[in-house]
Amino acid sequence: MIRFHILTLFPDMVYSGLNESILKRAINADLIEIECVNIRDYTENKHNKVDDYTYGGGAGMLMQAQPVYDCIEAVEDKITSAGRKRAKVIYVTPRGRVFDQSIAKEYSVEEDIIILCGHYEGIDERVLEESVTDLISIGDYVLTGGELPAMVLTDCIARLVPGVLNNADSAETESFSDGLLEYPQYSRPEIWHDKAVPEVLLSGHHKNIEKWRLERSLEETKKHRPDLYEKYVANSKKL
Repeated sequence: MIRFHILTLFPDMVYSGLNESILKRAINADLIEIECVNIRDYTENKHNKVDDYTYGGGAGMLMQAQPVYDCIEAVEDKITSAGRKRAKVIYVTPRGRVFDQSIAKEYSVEEDIIILCGHYEGIDERVLEESVTDLISIGDYVLTGGELPAMVLTDCIARLVPGVLNNADSAETESFSDGLLEYPQYSRPEIWHDKAVPEVLLSGHHKNIEKWRLERSLEETKKHRPDLYEKYVANSKKL
């Protein structure tokens, strides 16, 4: 089981996005836990403020160190008091490693993961230096907050937990699992809009099907993601 602890100013947004479909079934089956913790609950400000102006000027407000630090420590104390090791604390930021399937696999073996969601202009650098262990980005673009990236990370990591997907092979055969994009897939009917399902998929010959799928994966990757294709070819030559 992985326990996700998402620290945010908007817990309802995160809960509503993650409490559906496959993840909801995984939660109900005790395969994963998702806890959203409201950072605002830890502010010492009598008006429940968690942000202030930045030193040196500039547009926008910055989340203060105190409530963020106390929120992280409260969650860490809860984890360690249950006899588990201190968790990795992930902050989603453009400065981080770009998230991919290999990083998701790294995190999928953890017992607890804390994901810190920034907002406004971000978070005071001092608490990031003191409390955050991992910086992760989901791409080179800017969002209004860390909640959507936190949901992306949670969804991607959770589906690698054994039992979360109904078919255990699904996580191994989809895009990026072997460095290639996934092959095209088809369902009933056999002919739709005058387009037929490739005959090899109807043959029942598993070896030929696997060969076709690999060939199509290579074609799709070369066409749509030449960077991945070149990396795959280079790695294959090393074997």
